[in-house]
Amino acid sequence: MARTLIIIRLELDHKKASFGDVAAAVSGAGGDITSIDVISSAKGSSIRDITVDTGDQDETAFVKALRKLHGVRLINVSDRTFLMHLGGKIAIEPTMPIRNRDDLSQVYTPGVAKICTAIHESRNKAFSLTIKRNTVAVITDGTAVLGLGDIGPYAAAPVMEGKAMLFKQLAGVDAFPLCLDTSDTEEIIRTVKAVSPIFGGINLEDISSPRCFEIEQRLAEELDIPVFHDDQHGTAVVVIAGLINALKVVGKSMSEVRVVVSGVGAAGVSICKMLLAAGVTKLVPVDKEGAIVRGGTYAYPMWQWLAEQPQVESQPGSLHEVLPGADVFIGVSAGNLLTGEHLRTMNEQPIVFALANPNPEVDPEVGMAHAAVFATGRSDYPNQINNVLVFPGVFRGALDCRARVVNEAMKLAAAQAIASAVTDEERNEQYIIPSIFNDQVVPLVRKAVIEAAIATGVSRRIPPDFR
Repeated sequence: MARTLIIIRLELDHKKASFGDVAAAVSGAGGDITSIDVISSAKGSSIRDITVDTGDQDETAFVKALRKLHGVRLINVSDRTFLMHLGGKIAIEPTMPIRNRDDLSQVYTPGVAKICTAIHESRNKAFSLTIKRNTVAVITDGTAVLGLGDIGPYAAAPVMEGKAMLFKQLAGVDAFPLCLDTSDTEEIIRTVKAVSPIFGGINLEDISSPRCFEIEQRLAEELDIPVFHDDQHGTAVVVIAGLINALKVVGKSMSEVRVVVSGVGAAGVSICKMLLAAGVTKLVPVDKEGAIVRGGTYAYPMWQWLAEQPQVESQPGSLHEVLPGADVFIGVSAGNLLTGEHLRTMNEQPIVFALANPNPEVDPEVGMAHAAVFATGRSDYPNQINNVLVFPGVFRGALDCRARVVNEAMKLAAAQAIASAVTDEERNEQYIIPSIFNDQVVPLVRKAVIEAAIATGVSRRIPPDFR
């Protein structure tokens, strides 16, 4: 059962029970009290909120234990996570107050007509005169929510709200979730295009493969604002960032290592493309059907594209058959595919990124015992590969230079910038990727993305700090 926090409100009769009795009951049920808040206190009683880390226990175990105590009355039990989501996690606020009738006439009719006319005469003025300059749409149909699968747009909304919070807190970007009640590719494309005038960028999220490829490609071609599929490109960028530093730890170079990628869906294909752009010369993409080989014929267009790349090996085989002799394993597939025996077939000083969630491709304890550098997508082990490191800075940079697209050069620059946030003195086998709370990451990524956008001719504005 998932680890969680619950808040228990109770009334304590001081003549019949002490708080020590409550703490002992919680501990006996397998939990830990993490905080205590006194809500009210009278001469003979008090009402308190206790926050309990439930470990792997169900909340009913604590309710039963406390109800057995004489002198303790349970008032309410709340899951802290649910409380944090009540009413949603984001809101819209004006940038200035409307204090009087004159203010009203400026921000609304009749004064606003001048602004509308100016934008009608020059559409680009929408970037400076509306929220377009700093607003991103977070688009999903809820068909591939991480760890949950196809749960639909309503259930996906809390994830998208959380992403909007991260945009704002980490990069100052105003993001708004648009959860679409359709999984039809053409309808999604039409809808996103129809709402695009008010947004400066589009972040696609949790859309199932292979539809996500066409949606992202078509929107990138048909819109003049950056379109970024975070499950593809965000994951790929942070994987490359981690690999850059992992290779430094083991003393190998991108051009000499043999890389096996398990899982050739949205994330896997994008990782493979970025590996090639970063200089990998020996690549083995593997799906559940086996290795994608150079010269092969495949129904999926992106698999076919991989089969046409000279760096992709031509030897077929299953994951277990192609893994021997690999320097790097990157898994974005399914849990528990590999054992320590499999990892021992890799080259010396192997690098293993087991990123399947919630269960990695190899047990983390086994992976850390056999790999020189081991990473997962989990926060409870070192080297968490988390795309939260990517999208805030990428969009901050793309919005600030009004980029038309997010191209491969900008993505690779972002990866190099994230890697650079870990200094030579800090870098070791358990620290190859910076924390998402490292306040240097967003500025570094922003700067790198803007420089790459300017160099590749996709920016429409030079930010003041670059002039």
